[in-house]
Amino acid sequence: LFLLVIFTNLHFSHGTHQVHISTVGRNKMRISWVTDDRNTPSVVEYGESRGNYTASATGDQATYKYFFYESGAIHHVTIGPLAPGTTYHYRCGKAGDELTLRTPPASLPLELVVIGDLGQTRWTASTLAHIGGADYDMLLLPGDLSYADTQQPLWDSFGRLVQPLASARPWMVTEGNHEAEALPVVGFAPFVAYNARWRMPHEESGSASNLYYSFDAAGGAAHVVMLGSYAEFEEGSAQRAWLERDLAGVDRRRTPWLLVLLHAPWYNTNQAHQGEGEAMRAAMEALLYEARVDVVFSGHVHAYERFTRIYDNEADGRGPMYITIGDGGNREGLALKFLEDHKSAHLSVFQEASFGHGRLRIVDETSAVWTWHRNDDEYATVRDEVWLESLASPKLSMAAAGRQD
Repeated sequence: LFLLVIFTNLHFSHGTHQVHISTVGRNKMRISWVTDDRNTPSVVEYGESRGNYTASATGDQATYKYFFYESGAIHHVTIGPLAPGTTYHYRCGKAGDELTLRTPPASLPLELVVIGDLGQTRWTASTLAHIGGADYDMLLLPGDLSYADTQQPLWDSFGRLVQPLASARPWMVTEGNHEAEALPVVGFAPFVAYNARWRMPHEESGSASNLYYSFDAAGGAAHVVMLGSYAEFEEGSAQRAWLERDLAGVDRRRTPWLLVLLHAPWYNTNQAHQGEGEAMRAAMEALLYEARVDVVFSGHVHAYERFTRIYDNEADGRGPMYITIGDGGNREGLALKFLEDHKSAHLSVFQEASFGHGRLRIVDETSAVWTWHRNDDEYATVRDEVWLESLASPKLSMAAAGRQD
């Protein structure tokens, strides 16, 4: 660990690195990056043409310590207001290389990439290459980012690995179990590195915790809820009360698409991690069902699985479709065994233990198409595809939902 720290600090002693961006509110973006020089200003200059920065914004910076490791200065700057669907050129710290981002569109269609359990392996590199091979508007990641697991230099290498994609499109993430890194005996609280490095717009959505939040996309046509599997979720908890308020504020006439992401799946026929999402499902599933959530994405299980629409362990055309996408490329390998005699087996439509990524293209107010692209082939091969109709659609009857599934 000590040698890793020395290598990391020597090899990246100058400049700006680990740049990633996230959407904030209706028309702003947060730019996050790391410098080893703590005197670097937390300033982002930006404009719509190369080298011509017509605006700038100032933010804040912080560091954290973990045993012998001390992070570089972690900068967060919110820029805007920005025009939708527009390319901006920007520079961090008044000295970094010029980078380019594109803001999400103001209306549908909207293309979302979904990956879980990413890690830093050759499979990760394959996943990132396949994602970068086709355009998209925003990336959603339901937990387990770097797999640092207390080895803090791995957070730095992860930030550098994903920068080419994460600096160009918003990456919206929520935490997994590998982000916790809690060592209470020696005084390390959970999620210190994750919260310092990956600041999400929780305050803007009324959440008191960076571990759960929500945001709108495509001018409010889609509302995305990022839940925290490792924050308290029981009746009476802050997260559950926040979720009730958040869902109550969604007008499905204006917001036809409602998506939820969390780490530990509520439905899972894989032998790995059986039952680990059950307590959260019992506490929150009814809220999602009553709000007519369209899709619930999860990670944690290192395989791909798609279920039909479900409520309370039964097929239900008015319930969410459940998709496990924990196959980004982690170092622990694939979860190879699906249980044929599992009580939910009749609800599971497609399973495959391969690395890959998914894409949800929301075409219009009523229709979206989900595709899963596996990595096993030279190109990102579509192995699973399904069309969805929004549960807010006035013409969606239970019978139609059943036929579609």
